[in-house]
Amino acid sequence: MVQLPDAILSRIKSLMTSHKRVILGIAGPPGCGKSSLSARIRDHFGPEAAILPMDGFHLANNVLDALDRRQRKGAEDTFDSAGFAALVQRVAQPGEDQTIYAPDFDREVDAAIAGAIAIAPSCRLVIVEGNYLLCDGHWQVARRNMHQVWYVDVDDAARNMWLAARHVSFGRTQSEAEAWIAQTDAPNARFIESFKSRAEWVIPRSIMEALYQ
Repeated sequence: MVQLPDAILSRIKSLMTSHKRVILGIAGPPGCGKSSLSARIRDHFGPEAAILPMDGFHLANNVLDALDRRQRKGAEDTFDSAGFAALVQRVAQPGEDQTIYAPDFDREVDAAIAGAIAIAPSCRLVIVEGNYLLCDGHWQVARRNMHQVWYVDVDDAARNMWLAARHVSFGRTQSEAEAWIAQTDAPNARFIESFKSRAEWVIPRSIMEALYQ
C-alpha cells in the first residue's frame, strides 16, 4: 500500500464515509504533478479506485490540424470538453452492475486511446485529473458532478524544469521544449491558475514536495 500524507488521506476517507461513490477532481497547471498524485491515490486504495484523465479527451491531431490548433495542443479549446463532461456525469450516476469505459492518453503516440480505462460498479473512488476542471463552460458541467476539486500548487521554476524534461523524453530537443513551454504551457498555466480560488482545497507546496523527495 502506498503511503499518503494524513492531510490527503483523511480528507478522502471522510468523503468516502459520506458517499457511495466519490468523484474527486485533481486540477492544476501542466507539469504540477497531478497525474503522479492521482496514481498514488489510486494505488493506495487499490481496486476501489480508478483514474479518469481529462487528457483522454484531447482532440485527435488530424482534427487539430484542420482547426489550425495543433501548435497549441493542450490549450482549453483543444479538448472535447462536452464529451468529457458527459462521461463525468455518467460516472457520477452509474447504472447498476454497469462497467463504464473511458479513454486514456498515450504520450508515446501522442493520441487518446478509446476504452482504455474500465470503471467497475464496485469502484468507490474516481479521481478525475486534468488542467481545466475549475474553468468555465463544459468544465463547470463536469465540476458539478464532482464532490470536491483540489488544486495542486507547485513552484513554477520546478514545474517548468519537469515539463522540459518530459517534453525532451518524448522527442523534443531542449530548445524545442523550452519554446513549447513559453508559447503553450506557460500561458495555459496562467489561465488555469486564475481559477485556483474555486478549489475546495489548495494542496500546500510542502505536501507535494514531501511526496516527491
